[in-house]
Amino acid sequence: MATPATKIRFSEPQIEMAHGAGGKASRRLVEGLFAPLLYGSNQGPLGDAAHIQINGTRIAMTTDSFVVKPLRFPGGSIGELAINGTVNDLAVSGARAEAIVVTYILEAGLSTEILEAEVRAMGLAAEKAGVLIAGGDTKVVDHGQADQMYITTTGIGRLIPGVDISVPSVRPGDKVLLSGPIGDHGITILLARGDLDLEAELRSDTRSVLPLVQALVCEAGAGVRWMRDPTRGGVATSLNELARDSGHGIVLFEEKIPIRDSVRGACELLGLDPLHIANEGQFLAIVSSEHADSALQALRGAPGGEEAEMIGEVREQPSGAVLVTTLYGGSRLVDMLVGDPLPRIC
Repeated sequence: MATPATKIRFSEPQIEMAHGAGGKASRRLVEGLFAPLLYGSNQGPLGDAAHIQINGTRIAMTTDSFVVKPLRFPGGSIGELAINGTVNDLAVSGARAEAIVVTYILEAGLSTEILEAEVRAMGLAAEKAGVLIAGGDTKVVDHGQADQMYITTTGIGRLIPGVDISVPSVRPGDKVLLSGPIGDHGITILLARGDLDLEAELRSDTRSVLPLVQALVCEAGAGVRWMRDPTRGGVATSLNELARDSGHGIVLFEEKIPIRDSVRGACELLGLDPLHIANEGQFLAIVSSEHADSALQALRGAPGGEEAEMIGEVREQPSGAVLVTTLYGGSRLVDMLVGDPLPRIC
């Protein structure tokens, strides 16, 4: 554990919105301040869920907060998002969610009708995902201090047999699988706010990815090396974290990355890279080369996985970086998200 003399490496004078965006600033905050003070020398690999052992039994545990604005958007709402996000963080760590506890931070003046709708949405999402809402807490703050509602969830999961997710297991030659089109959630939220004068039939992709993870694991088993749901910071940030932590390079094939035309168009108008846009119903997997083809077919054969693609591979170079190659022979390095171009999206 940390001691009173523990030094922090976080030198920025104040917290900015970018520190919550899931990109470089978030990583500086977590690694430079939270990790040394809370874990000290006991710090392990950072991920979406922790695996802990209690009296010989290993479980997975995760926690998350949801501050999305607006509360409701095409394809989902904050209540549904809170359940699916927690289930997904456990799923990509190789665990099935068993129980969730929920904390509501409510703003005085919030309509009971709005609250009821979100509680119902949470209940339905939990039932669909097969997870128990085991308890929770409620706090109310003054009007104007919580954008109507914030939700925090903590989930506990049981490990899925036959799979061991870890960064050290990733090897050059492994393949990068993606469960479906990217950017739907982030751009849907932007459109729902009315911040962009663009008409598009687009819906958030929020859903539980557990059935897809189970299909993948059932087919590839120990060939599944690593998984992550690319929420804040998008695909680029998740894969850059893997590249940095593993020391390997990740090469993506641009023509293989599924992106809807409406998402691509919105990103072009705003000068954004779709690889940095948040997703709430997709996941990335690194799978050994000998299992990759059958794993991809298993994903495509599962409901909701029809648009899964093999989008790249792990290589020795560029060490610690992500490179995107184009159909015409060009290439570009893609870094983690810098700044917070689309705040309050999850």
